[in-house]
This record gives sequence, structure tokens and C-alpha cells, in this order.
Amino acid sequence: MSEVLAAFKAVMAGFFGVRSRKNAEQAPIKLRHIIVLGLVSAAALVVLMLVVARYLVMNGGG
Repeated sequence: MSEVLAAFKAVMAGFFGVRSRKNAEQAPIKLRHIIVLGLVSAAALVVLMLVVARYLVMNGGG
């Protein structure tokens, strides 16, 4: 479970571009965890943006 948590932290840091080299070298992360969590996080971000956009359009922009 700690590998998945480390991978999730790495993906979130990657989304914001703030992951340090020290953390990147020390984290015990498997590539498949990064790929799956990256795809799931990207899909969640897209769904969130679509929901917000639909809400704003339906309510006249605010």
C-alpha cells in the first residue's frame, strides 16, 4: 500500500511540476502504479472540468 501512496504522491507532484530529484530517487515506485494512477487522475481531472463547465453553462455563468 505504501508503494501506491508513494506513486499517488508522485503523480500529483508531477501534475503540478514540483517533484524534487531527492524524492524521485528515494521513492519505491513501480511503473505500472505510475501509469494507472496517472491515467485515473487525468480522467478525474477531465470529468471534473466537464462537470464544472456544464454547471456554469446551465446556470448562465455564475
